[in-house]
Amino acid sequence: MADVGFSQYTFPVFLSFKGDDTGKNFSDHLYSALDQAGIHTFRDEDDGIEGEANFVVEVEKAMRQSKICIVVFSKNYASSIWCLDELVKIMELRKTGGLVVVPVFYDADPSQVWEQTGSYAEAFAKHEELFKGQMEKVERWRAVLREVTDLSGMDIQDRHEAEFIQDIVKKVGKRLDGSVLLHVPSYLVGIESRIKDISFWIQDVSYDPAIAIIYGIGGSGKTVIAKTVYNLNLDRFEVSCFLANIRETSKQPDGLIFLQKQLLEKSLNGKISKIKTVDEGSIKIKEAISCKRVLIVLDDLDQLEQLNAIIGMRDWLYQGSKIIITTRHGHLLSASETYKKFRVKEFDDNESLQLFCWHAFGQNYPIEGYEEHSAKAVKHCFGVPLALQVLGSSLSVKFADEWESALEKYKRIPDSKIQKILQISYDSLPDDHDKSLFLDIACFFVGRDVNYAVKILDGCGFYTKVGIQNLIDRHIVTIKDSKLMMHPLLREMGREITRQESPENPGKRSRLWYHEDAFTVLRQNIGTETIKGLIINLQTVMEEQQRMISCINCAKQQYHEDLIFKNRAKRHRLGFFSWKPVEIGLTTSFPISGEVVFETKTFAMMHKLKLLQLNYVKLNGSYKDFPKSLIWLCWHGFPLKSLPSDLYLEKLVVLDVRYSSLKYVWYGTRVLEQLKILNLSHSHGLVSTPDLSGLPNLEELKLKGCINLVEVHESIGDLKRLVFLNLKDCRRLRKLPRKFFMQRSLEKLVLSGCSTLDELPSDLGKMESLKVLHADGIVSSITTPWHLTFWSWLSQRQGREFSFPLTLPPHSLVSLSLANCNLSDDTIYFSSLRSLKYLNLSGNSIYCLPKSINSLTKLESLLLDHCNRLQSLPELPTSLKELSAQKCTSLKRISNLPNLMTSLLLNLAGCQQLVGVQDLFKLEPISILDIEMANKLGLFNLEFTENIEVEMFSVMTMTSRTAPPQVLHECGICSIFLPGSELPGWYNPQREGSSISFTVPPPHGHKIRGLNICTVYACNNLRNGFGDHHCTKVWNKTKDLRWTYSPTFYGIPETEEIMLWLSHWKLGDQLEGGDELNVSVVMSTGYQVKKFGIHLVCEQGKEDTLLNSEEAQPNTSSWYQTFSIADVDMYRVRRDAFFLCNHDYLLHQEVSECGWDNFQRHSHLFEQ
Repeated sequence: MADVGFSQYTFPVFLSFKGDDTGKNFSDHLYSALDQAGIHTFRDEDDGIEGEANFVVEVEKAMRQSKICIVVFSKNYASSIWCLDELVKIMELRKTGGLVVVPVFYDADPSQVWEQTGSYAEAFAKHEELFKGQMEKVERWRAVLREVTDLSGMDIQDRHEAEFIQDIVKKVGKRLDGSVLLHVPSYLVGIESRIKDISFWIQDVSYDPAIAIIYGIGGSGKTVIAKTVYNLNLDRFEVSCFLANIRETSKQPDGLIFLQKQLLEKSLNGKISKIKTVDEGSIKIKEAISCKRVLIVLDDLDQLEQLNAIIGMRDWLYQGSKIIITTRHGHLLSASETYKKFRVKEFDDNESLQLFCWHAFGQNYPIEGYEEHSAKAVKHCFGVPLALQVLGSSLSVKFADEWESALEKYKRIPDSKIQKILQISYDSLPDDHDKSLFLDIACFFVGRDVNYAVKILDGCGFYTKVGIQNLIDRHIVTIKDSKLMMHPLLREMGREITRQESPENPGKRSRLWYHEDAFTVLRQNIGTETIKGLIINLQTVMEEQQRMISCINCAKQQYHEDLIFKNRAKRHRLGFFSWKPVEIGLTTSFPISGEVVFETKTFAMMHKLKLLQLNYVKLNGSYKDFPKSLIWLCWHGFPLKSLPSDLYLEKLVVLDVRYSSLKYVWYGTRVLEQLKILNLSHSHGLVSTPDLSGLPNLEELKLKGCINLVEVHESIGDLKRLVFLNLKDCRRLRKLPRKFFMQRSLEKLVLSGCSTLDELPSDLGKMESLKVLHADGIVSSITTPWHLTFWSWLSQRQGREFSFPLTLPPHSLVSLSLANCNLSDDTIYFSSLRSLKYLNLSGNSIYCLPKSINSLTKLESLLLDHCNRLQSLPELPTSLKELSAQKCTSLKRISNLPNLMTSLLLNLAGCQQLVGVQDLFKLEPISILDIEMANKLGLFNLEFTENIEVEMFSVMTMTSRTAPPQVLHECGICSIFLPGSELPGWYNPQREGSSISFTVPPPHGHKIRGLNICTVYACNNLRNGFGDHHCTKVWNKTKDLRWTYSPTFYGIPETEEIMLWLSHWKLGDQLEGGDELNVSVVMSTGYQVKKFGIHLVCEQGKEDTLLNSEEAQPNTSSWYQTFSIADVDMYRVRRDAFFLCNHDYLLHQEVSECGWDNFQRHSHLFEQ
């Protein structure tokens, strides 16, 4: 992509205005002032002459060739369709072309423009009438007005026009000054979302000065973001300065002094100050910036000393000053300092494709025939802008058949330009310790549990925890879900550093992570003492080969089929075109079939080998000369019946022999004092664990899936440091040594699937450190010792009494899982487990949880999936963050859903009978609807509903059920779904279609209570669209309040059937006579609105009512009496908008977490 320089702009300024408003006064004077200042300006004088196609083209061309656009908002600006369309185009160019937009408010208040009130409301009322069938166009105009008003603009207020114009000219001149405005690419992808929060921070007019860090990996776009923010905000400050490339500059002789001079020159209006030392420069900077509001960007900072030399003490800064730092070091500043952090996120797939295509094809989408190639290339870049630019540019000059080869090369050997930029992060590490640690993680430990990696790397002599923290601070490594993670390009960078140690001979590299290189070294016996780590996984290799063979076979079969098709006229010759699978022909060093066996002597020269993975590898020979420095041995599929006695394991920290053929791990006792983790999982031949008395430091013993294990050696009770024992699915294990339960160190015990386990001794309760107990699938009954060990709460309903010496589980438990244990109501007791955070009771025969569950004040996760008898849930603790009750088919009512609108992760899928959640919604038969509410909805005779059944769909549980008509109460709205095709006559206004605008008539002395809305709709065979839902939208234009309601339940009409949706909105004081309302209905996929109508509901007196019904009886519905639209602040998503919806709680959680300002992408919910 070619960058566009300032000299290429034909018109530095594009002036947009409404001609008959300001064309002959203010805008004309502004144009003249700009012209006199030497600023060439294009102005649209014709205000959109119809039929002048060439003129339209010229206007768009001028707009594209301008650097700055001034938009003059005047009283009648919004009445011009031309102006509004032009504004849409201007804002699009701001996002895609870097056009700087300066809104100017002349005879129009910014709040009036943003809220579209006054003359703007009048203009839009006419637009809505004119564009009834194109309301999305009108809503786009509304949105773009709000968007442009949010920019940094200029408001004349009470100032003199001449003075105001001169200020505009000065601002524009400053923006056009090439020495001030920084150069950014002309095509920017995803910039809006990345600068939004930073711009909001920089425009905060708080008193105190502030510092922000923009951080991310190399090539992520930090500098471009900083430049864009700088360009958009520099005129807000008295002094602005962008110091570029500080890391490199500071390395030069007197580099810091040079940077100080740059800052002083900006601060002193070009006056050059002589500086001899850094200290002298710091004093002069203090004098220069301590009395001015400054914006300073420090680009590519990597040392705190650089910041101190340029800015010095933070209290030097004048009030309102802002400092922006771009860095790869996310924790550059000390924890005691107050500063804001903005992490640069990688591009998503769509953004990545746009940027790549712009550099590869000069447009933001692939050219024909390159779609698949482009997708593969983009996938290789992992969302890093630099990689997308470099790769796009390099592939742009290649033909399609070269792309595949180039991409295969990049998988093994990164592009040199990308490698150079990314390697800066590696080179900046403070010492060889951290560099070596980084390389080990990049080659062997990405994606592994961090504690697992720390144990191994500590054994290798690293100070791992402090080293990892240094890598985290520099944004090289992250920890996610307790796993070590690294950006794929950083991992490739580290591996390439290792490859470059010896490009031609892998045997001379320190780390062998690529299977083919490791295979070559072992097959050719070229290993040396340089090798510190080697991994090979033959199972993965074979799977990859099989995929390659399959692809070749498919290609060969397709070739023969095509040949047969071409020769179909010669059918008697088809016998010559028989297809056979490919057998040989792969250009690889791996064998296609058969066993791979290496000799143990190939390891003899690897004296420094510490990290070794030999998954599914077979070795022949003596282990006498095998490396004796091993810290980590991972050998999945270990082929021998026991570990060789001459295999030196004394330095091992981790021994992982999952899926082995072991029957006995070793005979007698082996002393392995360093061993901390022993993983024997899925060793199906293992009958008994070995004598563990020689493993004094063992912390984790994993025996998961050892299906023939019948005995655990009693020496397990002597392991004073054991914290984790995993016996999951050891289904032949009948008992554990009693001595084991005297353990004081054990923290996690997994017994799930140990279906033949006889008993757990009463001493289990003495395991004072036990935090995690998982025992899924161990069937409990009230007569087994297993049950007696745990549960003492007795069922009152069954009237049974027991008197046993019972012991409760340890009070220290944090996680307890008892899924599918045949527990019932009389076997559950919670009150002693006050530390519990996770509880899984899925698949049990529970009718109702005890009320004592509310006493678990630390409980965060509650799982009740497939509890088919569960009918209700009591009040749940407010600490809850996750509730899963999937397919609880009898569940009807829930007392509360704590934190639903803020943080609760909820799964109620398949709960077909659920009809109520207290304080959220309630579905009840129409037969018990109180008379007043029935009258308000126009249901004067409920007897006609007795023989009707309606299919109701629940959006929250994604189920449907057929029942007599129901009434839904939620969000201060009452809804009923009934078969029917006609609107009641008293609904006025009525309209075919889905939108009505009207003015609320005077209530004639009565108080307005709300609205009735009746919608007639039908559906086709699609039914139940899962990506969208029914919505009714009410917009009080006068009060600028919006409500969008999406019901938790709605009726499903039969195909070709028509249905009514009656709803009563209790709006309280939110409606008054004279208010302008717009009401619209949007249905989900497969449903169509036929017509709908509105009826105003007023306070009903004894002598007359709006519905002409009999005198209403007192309202007996406590729900209706206590809940109204006015009470629903928890549904507020914007200052002026409420999303009345319980099932889309994730949207409310997003608003709760990110604030109202981040709701813009959901603004369609309120578009009429």
